Amino acid sequence: MEHPFLFFVKIFEFTGNLLGSEAIVHFAHTSPHVIYSWVVMALLIILGALATKGLSMVPSKTQNIFELIVSGMEEFMVDITGEEGRWLFPLAGTIFLYVFIGNLIGLVPGFFPPTANLNTTVSCALVVFIFTHFIGIKYHGAAYIKHFMGPVWWMSPLIFVIEIIGHFARILSLSFRLFGNMMGHEIVLGILFGLAGAFFAPLPIMALGIFVAFVQGFVFFLLTVIYFSGAMEHAH
Repeated sequence: MEHPFLFFVKIFEFTGNLLGSEAIVHFAHTSPHVIYSWVVMALLIILGALATKGLSMVPSKTQNIFELIVSGMEEFMVDITGEEGRWLFPLAGTIFLYVFIGNLIGLVPGFFPPTANLNTTVSCALVVFIFTHFIGIKYHGAAYIKHFMGPVWWMSPLIFVIEIIGHFARILSLSFRLFGNMMGHEIVLGILFGLAGAFFAPLPIMALGIFVAFVQGFVFFLLTVIYFSGAMEHAH
């Protein structure tokens, strides 16, 4: 989808022209998802700084809000993984916040959701995929291979192939689901703005977009937690 104006892309383009660097200009035109990934990371760092600024035993309203969000997510995850999985929350929670904020900024004029690019969603899916198997090896060592062998020894070769395909399919499932939903939403918004932007026709779609941004982030988070929990469990 072609965006007529992307604020931070224009900043990079202006900087490239100012420095006489074609590489920066080319990067700005070809990699808006990377630029806006940096924007999302900066927003998360700022939010993190605000959340931890002036922490006290008598919390302020801001501290209460952030504590409610973080503790709610953490307890939801612990309900699935058990107390043993609490140490995994920083990664799973960061993935949720990154995906949610990445989805959400696409509703702001001049901003591009990095999650509407397949490179971004695949990279997030690969982090989950690799760390899932790191967890499995950490908890089970070489016995982790039993997760792929099935309950009946004489069917192990067939089950092993099916399990390997299924695990790699997780990458496609995580990445294409998120990419497809966010790119579809971007296309619909673009069409509505082009046809009737002056009459605020896209506003209902933008309101729905907030809900979609949350749901897609939550689904990614939930699947991540389920994969982590499965890697921690003992094979049967």
